[in-house]
Amino acid sequence: MVTGAGAGEGEPRHPCLLDEELLVIENPFYTPEAQGAYQLHSLGSFALEEGGGIPDLQLAYATYGELNAAKDNAILIPTWFSGTHATWEQVYIGPGRALDPTRWFIVVVNQIGNGLSTSPHNTDDPSIAMAAFPKVRIGDDVRAQQQLAAELFGIQRWALVVGGSMGAQQTWEWAVRFPEQVARAAPIAGTAQNTPHDFLFTRALLDAITSDPGWAGGAYRSNTEVADGLRRHADIWAIMGLSTEFWRSGFWKGIELPDVTWDTFEEFQERFVQAVFGAMDPNSLLVQGWKWQRGDVARNTGGDLTAALGRVTATTFVMPIDEDMFFPPRDCAAEQALTPNSELRVLPSIAGHFGLFGFEKTYLDAVDTHLSELLARPV
Repeated sequence: MVTGAGAGEGEPRHPCLLDEELLVIENPFYTPEAQGAYQLHSLGSFALEEGGGIPDLQLAYATYGELNAAKDNAILIPTWFSGTHATWEQVYIGPGRALDPTRWFIVVVNQIGNGLSTSPHNTDDPSIAMAAFPKVRIGDDVRAQQQLAAELFGIQRWALVVGGSMGAQQTWEWAVRFPEQVARAAPIAGTAQNTPHDFLFTRALLDAITSDPGWAGGAYRSNTEVADGLRRHADIWAIMGLSTEFWRSGFWKGIELPDVTWDTFEEFQERFVQAVFGAMDPNSLLVQGWKWQRGDVARNTGGDLTAALGRVTATTFVMPIDEDMFFPPRDCAAEQALTPNSELRVLPSIAGHFGLFGFEKTYLDAVDTHLSELLARPV
């Protein structure tokens, strides 16, 4: 286990390039200095649901707290699209919080392709580097997390699985695929089955990247070569990831970053949203987006969503965000109604889906209240 970095996806269009020209791209966004300390664990050769595999799958993870002798205080947190363990560490985990590392053993696992775990731009294996990276599904992430938990910690059952957005997709997959291994589940701002609206939204995000000539079929040498595509990608996020009320009310004026200021909403968009996405690896975003589009727990039950959600035995709090425009509460409520032993707990955030970043104390207090209640439930 070591400290490390990485990210990516695409389809080969430049077979004339030598393999060594497509290997590891250094990107400071995917370093411990930027994301905080983490470790890597090798799962060895890992077969994928879409066929093929990753010859040496390295999962990046971070832990907080101590695993008790009974191994019944373990909490799993899968990461969301473009995210890493850093946001959970900075925003959600801490003494006195629901996710209190003095009481719980918390494991945050970076999803496959997110830039820290094995990804197109950080692998030195030419068979899967850059545009050759294979298709990965939500189910692959969950199986990989299960293997990591068993190999490293001997964990057979999680006290809680909680995740936001794509992390919520993985939370649902855990609860359906391995119901006996999940005591409690809390999918935040995400659905068990992706909707046509989200599929199209995500396609627009990915097309923004691949339409940039600098993407070069996935064979660029730096994320900076795809700056225009990443900027367009960020602009789409600003429209859908942040609510209309966020922009209308001027809430953005009160958001503060070290050494960065803004006076207009255009400056906020440029110096915050565009700056964040502009630092990321394009192929990494493509890998994760393809996976997000196809998230569907009904794949476990021959396409029957009712049957899939009926398999859930975890005590479950379904937690949408009230102003979320692509995982709206009504979509989450429909799934919650099909899930045994579940409750709908709507979270308040003027920021919409980006409320996940914890801009508001009211949002964070609500998350802590609901998770604390869920963790207190006997199972």
